[in-house]
Amino acid sequence: MTLCTPARTTNRPRIQRPHSPPEGPRRFRVAGADLSASVAVFLIALPLSLGIALATGAPLQAGLVAAAVGGLVAGRFGGSPLQVSGPAAGLTVVTAELIQRYGWRTTCAITVLAGLTQLALSVLRVARSALAVSPAIVHGMLAGIGVTIALAQLHIVLGGTPQSSAVDNVLGLPAQLARAQPTALAISALTVAALLCWPRMPGRAGRLARKVPAALVAVAGATAVATVAGLAVPRVHLPSWSSHALPGLPEGPVLGIAAGVLTITLVTSVQSLLSAVAVDKLVAGRADRGRGVPRSDLDRELAGQGAANVLSGALGGLPVAGVAVRSVANVSAGAVSRASTMLHGLWIVLAALLLVPVLDLIPLPALAALVMVVGIQMVSITHIRTVTRHREVVVYAVTVTGVVLVGILEGVALGVAVAIAVALNRLARTRITREERDGRHLLHVRGQLTFLAVPRLSRALHQLPQGSDVVVELDGSFMDHAAYETLSDWTAGHLAHGGTVETTGPSGARIAEPAPVAASAAHPCCRPWTPWHNHQCGEQPTTTTETAAATETPGTAGTRPATGLHLASGIGKFQRNTAPLVRDELARLAREGQRPSQLFLTCADSRLVTSMITSSGPGDLFTVRNVGNLVPLPGEESGDDSVAAAIEYAVDVLRVESITVCGHSGCGAMQALLNGGPDDPPTPLRRWLRHGLPSLERMASRRHAWARISGRLPADAVEQLCLTNVVQQLEHLRAYEPVARRLAEGTLSLHGVYFHVGEAQAYLLSGTDEVHSYDDVFTQVMPTGHLEPARAS
Repeated sequence: MTLCTPARTTNRPRIQRPHSPPEGPRRFRVAGADLSASVAVFLIALPLSLGIALATGAPLQAGLVAAAVGGLVAGRFGGSPLQVSGPAAGLTVVTAELIQRYGWRTTCAITVLAGLTQLALSVLRVARSALAVSPAIVHGMLAGIGVTIALAQLHIVLGGTPQSSAVDNVLGLPAQLARAQPTALAISALTVAALLCWPRMPGRAGRLARKVPAALVAVAGATAVATVAGLAVPRVHLPSWSSHALPGLPEGPVLGIAAGVLTITLVTSVQSLLSAVAVDKLVAGRADRGRGVPRSDLDRELAGQGAANVLSGALGGLPVAGVAVRSVANVSAGAVSRASTMLHGLWIVLAALLLVPVLDLIPLPALAALVMVVGIQMVSITHIRTVTRHREVVVYAVTVTGVVLVGILEGVALGVAVAIAVALNRLARTRITREERDGRHLLHVRGQLTFLAVPRLSRALHQLPQGSDVVVELDGSFMDHAAYETLSDWTAGHLAHGGTVETTGPSGARIAEPAPVAASAAHPCCRPWTPWHNHQCGEQPTTTTETAAATETPGTAGTRPATGLHLASGIGKFQRNTAPLVRDELARLAREGQRPSQLFLTCADSRLVTSMITSSGPGDLFTVRNVGNLVPLPGEESGDDSVAAAIEYAVDVLRVESITVCGHSGCGAMQALLNGGPDDPPTPLRRWLRHGLPSLERMASRRHAWARISGRLPADAVEQLCLTNVVQQLEHLRAYEPVARRLAEGTLSLHGVYFHVGEAQAYLLSGTDEVHSYDDVFTQVMPTGHLEPARAS
């Protein structure tokens, strides 16, 4: 039931809502972890920004401008607090092509227009749509860009000048090798060696040394060698900021400029959003589980990237995007807020103003070698293995080839076309085979069952002998209406001729067969979880002979209320559709007795369907339901020992392996606790709810931290109390002697679950008061139908 009592004024101390602002004046505070993380990210970003600017052919200062703006603007206004933005290697090819075609000032204007486009897209809240792009296409695009970058920078490493395209760079490579400059090649080789060897230094000294970024060590070492040895190599030249080039009005064909804006928008948006999602996973995987770090708001992140691109372009900087390398460094360094990203931008500004004489000593071949290694690393072996495992290597290969040979937009378009073709091929390809085993006919259907496969499915079904025992194994994730009706009609006819039909999944687990189509059959929209109270599937609540026989008692015919008709109808459907499927299993349980693996204690709320949210069946759970999912402390039940008796029976007699306390959102009992007062009449409900007062006290106590749900604070005080109540009832369980004894033996575990009704999302309590989504705890969906004990990852 759902409990609700009117609000009233009480003398209870006011509980501050978890999202209310702190009292007193606000101060700008920087955590020590953020300060150290900002320095680490700055040391990586500085040489990379100069190297990317060099690779694009833009003024070297443009890389510093983009890094500073990315840190300060995207870091402040973006939706991913720990993501670091700046000039990205993935934009190198695009920017270089725009500079060569339209000039630097027009390229800056295109960056501004791309930023405005991103702002418009964020207003339309389409950020999630970018995640619909196949990962094989995204990885292929980045790999193609990486190949193009590496081929171009290889010419600078050899002391030459790159050509305008990847094909020209490949064709010109033999001539460049013939006239390679030993000095440039030596500096580049030293840089590459430092980049590869520094992270692999062994021993304790190596662990300490690895705290300094390899990129900084490589570039600093090459600079020191070139300076001390007096080598004649081209070096960085940062002109005076007074002569820095700013954007001008776009000059060129409208369609070409529009294509450039679209390309910058596409690449920066997709890369930033995918990087933000990856950062969330990295944060959740840290030892602190990302406590205090909110999950990314993708629409806000898109707006932050748009604002950064507008300002970067206006100040003469490169396009800005979320960068994986710097973001990983930021998360790994222990950053806890956006302050680390913003401080890294501030250090870039100070370096650009105060360290110009030092930056001018950096050899250009060292920066080219750095960017070349980054480009090679963009061709990730892990990504190739992933797309191969998911049978999307063709999409990946076509995208890489298209990006290298034709261009970014064209390569992505080719990848999208191939991905659609592969999806259609998978949807249309269905294998249907038959075999006979132990007197039973097995029909294996592998692939998706769509209308395209209906003729072959129908032919195979009607070739099965009438009256035979048939097992239909469906090894696919989709069945459309045409295939469903074909299988349903055949099942009805086969059963009518005395045969049997069993439908299983790929693992052999039995599933419900399609209901036979008949005049009195249930509407196809009905499902086992359909609420009988509010859902009739178009049927009229008329009394049938079958339902009357099931429930009618003498003297009550024609007088039952409508609710009784719904209940009778539900029982009748169970007897007709479900009972034949579970009769064998229930007969076995009747013979052998119950051996549940868990005691599941949850609320009596009608919206909590225990078997649905745990995917459990008969014999799996020993369930106790009461108002508020409360566990009274031992001796506190005042004559009603029902919960204590259930705990003792489950732990000592049934020997369950775990106990789960499950709360839920919008709990009426928790609302009644918050709204109650000392002058309330001592009704049975109020006497029961006194067992929830420790939860109320725990929430108000300063000794306990606020519970968090999937990285965020609860929406209001009711949700906070619902979460706190789960934690408190687990504490009450530990006070029971049988539970404490089994816990000490290591043969029993306790778990907390919170079910958000409106989101249909279950959350699992971690080792602390923090609640995490199932997706953060389980690596795969368990196929057995049981709620498996969770292990915090």
